[in-house]
Amino acid sequence: MARVFTRLGKEITMAAKAGGSDPNSNAKLRLLIQNARSENMPKDNVERAIKRAFEKDTSDYKEIVFAGTAPHGIAIIIETATDNNQRTVANLRSYFNKLGGTLGNSNMHDFLFDRKCNFTLAKKEGVILEDLELELIDYGCEEIFEDENEIAIYADFPSFGPLQKYFEENGFEIKNCKFERIPTDLKQLTDEQKEEVEKILEKIEDDEDVTNVFHNME
Repeated sequence: MARVFTRLGKEITMAAKAGGSDPNSNAKLRLLIQNARSENMPKDNVERAIKRAFEKDTSDYKEIVFAGTAPHGIAIIIETATDNNQRTVANLRSYFNKLGGTLGNSNMHDFLFDRKCNFTLAKKEGVILEDLELELIDYGCEEIFEDENEIAIYADFPSFGPLQKYFEENGFEIKNCKFERIPTDLKQLTDEQKEEVEKILEKIEDDEDVTNVFHNME
């Protein structure tokens, strides 16, 4: 939970610094605050993260993407929010070197993953899923389905803005939104091989600069 709050805090700080502290005029900040609520992040933490963006000595966080190869050819893409690129590179390289992998070029595995965005909406009274799906196709929606009292929607990364605008203008409650990298080809490993890969994944995920980790291990 602490790690989730740290990641969200950094993202909120960066969004506020880039687009201002008012969620009414900063769409990205507005959605991140909603994500924080869905993760039960305390309101005080959210407010501190926004204030941090405008403090004179605030850390200048930047989003940087890294890529590497784990044992047995597993592709890994790592998203970070860091105020010290040299520290982050050194840490990631040490994890790969110690656990049998290699840190490579940031875009080396892009062709193995599709960038997607997804929204979780609260069900809205009177909305028929089939009709909503037909409406959203024009906004880039690729997949939509119901899950209990929620509606899940997947789309290509560039469709994020148009979909967000549609949902807000049409009175949908956005409960959560995420950006994902979906592997196009999963690799099967033995249980022993999986354990080796999981060791390096756990080490990377525990790094305080890391916000998301994606891989193509089945």
